[in-house]
Amino acid sequence: MSKDINLSNTVAGIELKNPVLAASGTFGYGLLYEKFFDVSLLGGFVTKGLSLKPKAGNPAPRICETPSGMLNAIGLQNIGFDKFAGQKLPKLAKIDTSVIVNFFGDTIDEYVAMAERLDDTAGVHGLEMNISCPNVEKGGAAFGKDLKTTEKVVSACRDVTSKPLIVKLTPDVADIAEFARVCQARGADGISVINTVPGMAIDIRSRKPVLANITGGLSGPAIKPIAVRMVWQCYEAVNIPIFGIGGISSAEDIVEFALAGASAVQIGTMNFIDPSICVKLIDDLKVLLKELGADATGGAGGAGGYRELIGAAHKK
Repeated sequence: MSKDINLSNTVAGIELKNPVLAASGTFGYGLLYEKFFDVSLLGGFVTKGLSLKPKAGNPAPRICETPSGMLNAIGLQNIGFDKFAGQKLPKLAKIDTSVIVNFFGDTIDEYVAMAERLDDTAGVHGLEMNISCPNVEKGGAAFGKDLKTTEKVVSACRDVTSKPLIVKLTPDVADIAEFARVCQARGADGISVINTVPGMAIDIRSRKPVLANITGGLSGPAIKPIAVRMVWQCYEAVNIPIFGIGGISSAEDIVEFALAGASAVQIGTMNFIDPSICVKLIDDLKVLLKELGADATGGAGGAGGYRELIGAAHKK
């Protein structure tokens, strides 16, 4: 190609070389993928969910393949904040890309404690709140399925961190736009849309659920139309940036999410199928944008490249 398209941009206060990030839960802590490609080529990546204390997760089996996707019930297994800060972050600091830490808690106080610690942690460029977790103070109902609880936890975390705060929304609600509005009103810098869709699989021979947890989260190409629809709904409702997530496997998918309103995207399940998928999609996106007539001189804040396509589809 004679001239490369500039895909750089600042999204939710986070500088990105391009709009392609690896999604939480599919990229570990970013270090395992270095054997497959140069991780610094990514726009950024989101770590697997992190809690104050280590978490063992759910019993096996906790993953199964489904038509055009997969079910998982990992149970948010992670090494806890202290080990992450002491063992992973020093290595991540050597990678020239934006690191977003996905975090969660069982109570609002635990969310706040995590936000405070991450606010004081160098090398973390942004925070992604996973509010699809069960709130033990409310009998196990997910934070992200109750508007008032969502409002409280976003406000509480906003009060203790100045770092970019992104809220990852669950699709398991009647109107996701309502939750997007609450996140914006309470100070979120952006939203991630969507998390996995609740699902279940049954082994007809054993006549038992395939997953030990019985149900799990469905991801992969099967949920893409749902994700595109919800990104569009959120875009129509708020002005903060949206990270589109759900079944992305091609450059065409990335452009579709852009036209629905996503300022950047996160690649999830496809990382398991092709560990180098993210960098391939970055290259494919540049080619596709040229085919679609995007201006190679665009980029961060400019009129061309990826942002040009978003502007063409939405005239707020």
